[in-house]
Amino acid sequence: MATRTERDIDELPKNDANYAALTPLWFLERAAYVHPRRPAVVHGGSTYSWEETYRRCRRLASALASRSIGPGCTVAIIAPNIPAMYEAHFGVPMAGAVVNCVNIRLNAQTIAFLLEHSSAKVVMVDQEYFSLAEEAIKNIAHSQKGSFKNPIMVVIGDATCNPKALHDALRKGAIEYERFLESGDPDFAWKAPTDEWQSIALGYTSGTTSSPKGVVLHHRGAYLMALSGALVWGLGEGAVYLWTLPMFHCNGWCYTWTLAAICGTNICLRQVTAKAVYSAIANQGVTHFCAAPVVLNSLINAPPSEKILPLPRAVSVMAAGAAPPPSLLAAMSKLGFHITHTYGLSETYGPSTVCEWKPEWDSLPAETRARLHARQGVRYICLEGLDVLNQETMSPVPLDGKTIGEIVMRGNAVMKGYLKNPIANQEAFAGGWYHSGDLGVKHPDGYIELKDRSKDIIISGGENISSLEVESFLYQHPAVLEAAVVARADERWGESPCAFVTLKDGSKKKDERDMEEEIKKFCREKMPSFWVPKSVVFGPLPKTATGKVPKHVLRKKAKAMGPLKKSRL
Repeated sequence: MATRTERDIDELPKNDANYAALTPLWFLERAAYVHPRRPAVVHGGSTYSWEETYRRCRRLASALASRSIGPGCTVAIIAPNIPAMYEAHFGVPMAGAVVNCVNIRLNAQTIAFLLEHSSAKVVMVDQEYFSLAEEAIKNIAHSQKGSFKNPIMVVIGDATCNPKALHDALRKGAIEYERFLESGDPDFAWKAPTDEWQSIALGYTSGTTSSPKGVVLHHRGAYLMALSGALVWGLGEGAVYLWTLPMFHCNGWCYTWTLAAICGTNICLRQVTAKAVYSAIANQGVTHFCAAPVVLNSLINAPPSEKILPLPRAVSVMAAGAAPPPSLLAAMSKLGFHITHTYGLSETYGPSTVCEWKPEWDSLPAETRARLHARQGVRYICLEGLDVLNQETMSPVPLDGKTIGEIVMRGNAVMKGYLKNPIANQEAFAGGWYHSGDLGVKHPDGYIELKDRSKDIIISGGENISSLEVESFLYQHPAVLEAAVVARADERWGESPCAFVTLKDGSKKKDERDMEEEIKKFCREKMPSFWVPKSVVFGPLPKTATGKVPKHVLRKKAKAMGPLKKSRL
């Protein structure tokens, strides 16, 4: 039975004077106060301090508010990694509105769907992409037939680009970004949300098989994941971060807000090339960057003339996106990069699990270390629930590293839901968990490992084959640059693995039949016989707007090839 003193402690009233909603906007205010003159954002010949960045963001918020843009409104921004994109992550929510960072690789038709679905009141667009935004808005106007009201168009100039596009946009009535900022108050008294569950950002899934779904994130989750990302990565005060990861992708995995929390420096990179990354590391003091496997692959396979090795300092890389094969992680480590492997989704603010390194792994053979490192790992500090569940019973799978189930999450690091999509929300949150759609296993140490998307499992002769595992072996072949594996109909086995392979430059001159046999022989030596691809197709792999390989496209190609009449090893 509780004593009177214990009851008194529990019954102390909430002190409203001490309550403040969790929002990453506080990070920017603090950075400007603590390090006002430290470089915050660097782009080409332009550098903005934290004090300047804070004032610019308040100007943006004020300019929006003066045009009645506030709570309930969406502001879209179509831009690469430039200062305005960074400023939008603070300035838009400071006005109470929701920032929607649009993928610049999308076509006008898809962007039109996003802008219409989100009811964007303002479109901020980089000068290079103004014609794309203009075409998207024309598509909306045409579909709505007279009922459409044009959003406010703000065009962002960039001194590193040809000014012609900017001049064309201004002639068509767009407001220039710097002039838009000048209309705002640098001392704008922004207010934190009264409810930390208020929406802060909207992002859209890739929509490779259906219309994109709008993922709605809240201030509380953004605050917690910004801090969590710093803690799991060891991202310390004053780090110099290179923007190779697009800020439009899951809000830069929340590192837009993290960099303000740690008072670091953002190095903007408009176009990501291996040469530009190595140059930034050598000349701009870069200590950290995030990247999908396709970027890591470019760093590994860059010509010697573009590499600057050995690295001048320790450089930490967070890898996520498509599951990276162990060989890729090992190759990056060999170059001197310190790799942190994470996994997550747009619905979980980007990465939400981490393969946390254990000191006892240091003494293991290199191949074993790489295999352990390729697992998706354990939950982030601010993700309260992570498990692998049997899809029929919703019970946890055993920790045997073999039994496959669906990876599920719940907690503060999970989205509010999909915008205007109650059916998708009901499916996504069935049983009190967010269902990722990814299949995985749990190992005896509790670390999870992704095996495949549920639709990408290959069933051959009644046996399940993980396309990701076959791909990881293919990546070990010295001639393979990229690989993706899907099911192809097989008259004997039902399905068999079909590999789509991009070869490295030096191997493209070889006869394809000889290369196919060489790859199959390599696979026979590395994997079970029924895993060996029965078909190998060479050529560049298709990519989605986010740089992922759309396997539904490859499945269509495999289907068009027809079933294998007789499977051979």
